[in-house]
Amino acid sequence: MNNIYYGKQHIDNNDIKKVKQTLSSQIITSGKKVIEFEKKITKYLNCKYSIVCNSGTSAIYLALKAINLKNNDIVVMPSVNFISAYNMSKLLGAKVYLSDVNSMTGQMSPTDLENCCKKFKIKKIKAVINMYMGGYPENILDFYKLKKKYGFYLIEDACHALGSGYLVNKKLYKVGSCKHSDLSTFSLHPLKTITTGEGGIVTTNNRNLCDKIRIIRSHGISRSRSKYWKYDVVSAGFNFRLNDFQCALGISQLNKIKKFIKERKKIYNFYKKNLKDIEQINLPIYSKSIKPSYHLFIINLKNFTLNKKDKFLKYMNKNKIFPQYHYIPIFKFKLFKGSFIGKNSNKYFNHAISLPIFVDLDKKKQIYIVNKINNFFKTKK
Repeated sequence: MNNIYYGKQHIDNNDIKKVKQTLSSQIITSGKKVIEFEKKITKYLNCKYSIVCNSGTSAIYLALKAINLKNNDIVVMPSVNFISAYNMSKLLGAKVYLSDVNSMTGQMSPTDLENCCKKFKIKKIKAVINMYMGGYPENILDFYKLKKKYGFYLIEDACHALGSGYLVNKKLYKVGSCKHSDLSTFSLHPLKTITTGEGGIVTTNNRNLCDKIRIIRSHGISRSRSKYWKYDVVSAGFNFRLNDFQCALGISQLNKIKKFIKERKKIYNFYKKNLKDIEQINLPIYSKSIKPSYHLFIINLKNFTLNKKDKFLKYMNKNKIFPQYHYIPIFKFKLFKGSFIGKNSNKYFNHAISLPIFVDLDKKKQIYIVNKINNFFKTKK
């Protein structure tokens, strides 16, 4: 049995063929494939504007720059998340407050957000960055209501949620449609729903925000449409561009996204069926109104301490299975200096584990993983 990691990309011969074709083209960056990929994303998500870039972290940075986040502006985000959103906010000089999360799902709720504001007497929020842990987009409409009430920008850190959707009055909206947010950001890292190797996407329905992002993405340059040799530098910017052969891979992958999510759902259902009777395991319960991407399969280990969780991980590693933490709460890092509420975040951290889930995880390996988990708890009784 080879090592089984928590995630893995699926690249087929057609993906390779499309990349090779693009590598033979005259233009391999800032060309037609970039424009084609952005158009296909826009159509798939049913938003007005999509801008691709070189990473999910760049996508978050571009979103924050587009709303003109500046020194001492206040940003609120969940305390359990990957470090990108926090880092980008701090680099722009923001004051970051970390909200508590649901102890089972690891997600910030609207109540958590309001409790954070009350505790720290926050009066004016510039932006709230929400994150759909594992690809399960909870509470979207309630966050949107708070956005309308308090006037902050709502940014979806949807790195896990490309392909996820949610129902409002029986109508399905895709995460990234920005019908109930200002901006959405995605990652195209190899472990995500689809991949371009490294890459990111920002979506919005606001033309002004889109124009700002496009300029910042490419050195702050504004080009003349009629005279290609004429340009002006109107802003400080970066080279956050995604190249054409990466976009060719992205287009090919996007064509298979329904299949990818269907395969992940099968694995999710297998785990759910075969782990539900283990007394020491709790499975998060999600709203029936969501259509997830099944990026992660999260289990909660009852009454576990970190030490006990580490023993479980070591046991799994010994059997060539490599689950993961998603994530260590941000307030536990040496880097962090700020304000947070973390009671439930600590509970989640102590108990939560992400099991392997990816397109090529065959039934034999799924059975093997479930058997090893069962054996662990049988021997621990």
